[in-house]
Amino acid sequence: MKSIKSDKITENVTEIILESISDGVFTVDRNWKIMSFNRAAEEITGISRDEAIGRQCWNVFRSNMCEGECALKKTMKEGKSFISTSTYIINSEKKRIPITVSTSLLKDEKGKTLGCVETFRDHSLVEELRKELSAGYQVGDIISRSPAMAKIFKILPQISESDSTVLIDGETGTGKELTARAIHSLSHRKNKPFIAINCGAFPDTLLESELFGFKAGAFTNALQDKKGYFAAAEGGTILLDEIGDTSAPFQVKLLRVLEEHEFQPLGSEKKEKANVRIIAATNKNLPKMVETGKFRQDLFYRINVIHIKLPPLRERMEDVPLLIDHFINKLNKIREKSVRGIDHQVLESLMSYKFPGNIRELANIIEHAFVLCSNGNIMLQHIPENFAAQPRDTLRYNRLSDPVESAESKMITDALKRNNFNRMDTANDLGIHKSTLFRKINRLGISLPKIDGRSKII
Repeated sequence: MKSIKSDKITENVTEIILESISDGVFTVDRNWKIMSFNRAAEEITGISRDEAIGRQCWNVFRSNMCEGECALKKTMKEGKSFISTSTYIINSEKKRIPITVSTSLLKDEKGKTLGCVETFRDHSLVEELRKELSAGYQVGDIISRSPAMAKIFKILPQISESDSTVLIDGETGTGKELTARAIHSLSHRKNKPFIAINCGAFPDTLLESELFGFKAGAFTNALQDKKGYFAAAEGGTILLDEIGDTSAPFQVKLLRVLEEHEFQPLGSEKKEKANVRIIAATNKNLPKMVETGKFRQDLFYRINVIHIKLPPLRERMEDVPLLIDHFINKLNKIREKSVRGIDHQVLESLMSYKFPGNIRELANIIEHAFVLCSNGNIMLQHIPENFAAQPRDTLRYNRLSDPVESAESKMITDALKRNNFNRMDTANDLGIHKSTLFRKINRLGISLPKIDGRSKII
C-alpha cells in the first residue's frame, strides 16, 4: 500500500516539474504518435494538448527537420541521444519559431523501448536580441563592424538624400552593388525601380540599345519599339557597374546624358527626359585610366561627384565571423537546413586567408559547405579541398584563441604600421578614443616598438 502511494507521489512530482519548466517536452510512441505534451509545448507551438495527443509529431510541429534529418528518427534508429540540435518549427499562427531540440529514448523499467522523448527550447527572444545587436553593424544588406565601413555607414544616409552622382570604387566582390542598393533604399527614390547593368558584359551597340532603347526599324530585326533601362528606371536609380570597361564613343554618349539629363533612343529623332539617379561602380583605377587616355576626364569628373571606396575583405577581417553568421542564417532559411555554425579549425583557416575574391568568395565557400553539411557545425571536410589544405598563417596575432580577437589584433597592428606607430593617429584612423586603443593593445598583447609614436620609422 505504501509502495503504491509512493509511486503516485513520484508521478505527481514528475508531472508538476514537467508542467513548470519553460522547455517544451513531448513523447512519441514507436509509430511517432504523440503520447504526452506539456504546458510549455502548448505555449510554444500554439497547439493545445488535446489537439496534439494522438497525432503524428510531424503534423504538429511542421519542422524543417521532419523531411530529412529528424532528431527523433535518428535517436530511434541509432539508439542514442542528440543534444541541442538547431532547427525551427511553424506554430499555429504560421510563424517560424527558432528552437534547439534534444532527444533520447523512452524506456520502461525493464529497458524496453517505448518511443522517444524530445525537449525543445524557444530561441525567438535570442534571435531578436541577435538581430538587435547586429543592427548596429548593418545598413541594408551590408554587414560590417570595421572602422573603415563604419565611416561609410555614417555618411550613407546623407549621400542618399542627395541626387548627386556617386562613384563606388572597390575590388571585385567587395559589395559595390549592395552599397548602391543601400543608397537607393535610403533615398526618396526607394519606391521607384533600382536597375543594375554590367557595362562590361555588352558590346557598345548592344549596351546603347539596352540603356536608351530603340525604335522599330532602327536596325535589322528591330520589329517594334523597345524601352531601355533609363526609361524603365524613371524616377529611380541606375547602377552602371564596371563603367571602366566602356569604350570612348560610348563614354561621350553617357556624358551627354549626365549633362543634359536626357537620352535619345536608337532610331528616334526626339530626346526623352531622364529623371534617374546614376551610380557608377568600378574595380579599375579610373584616375590612372584618365592619365593614360583610356577614360574621358570630363566623364570622370561627372561621375565622381561623391566617391565611396570600399575596403577589401583582407583589410576588414574582423567582419569574417559576422559575415559567416549572416550567410549561415540566410542559407538555413533558403535551404531549410539547421547548420549551427562553423568549427574553430574552419574559422581559423578563414581568418588566415587573404580572400582575393573578397566577400563573394567567402559567400561561395559557405554555400559550398551547405551542399555537404545539413546540420551541426561546418567542418574542414565541408569546405573546398584546395582551401582547407592550404597552410595556415603563423603570424603572431593568430596565437589568440578567439578568431574575433585575432582579427581585431591584426586590424590594430596594421593601423599602427600605417600611422608609423603614432598612437593618436592610429586611434583617429580606427575611429576610437586613444585610451580605448591603449586598453585594446594591452588586452590583446600587441607589442610596440620603443619609440614615442611621433618619430618616423626608417
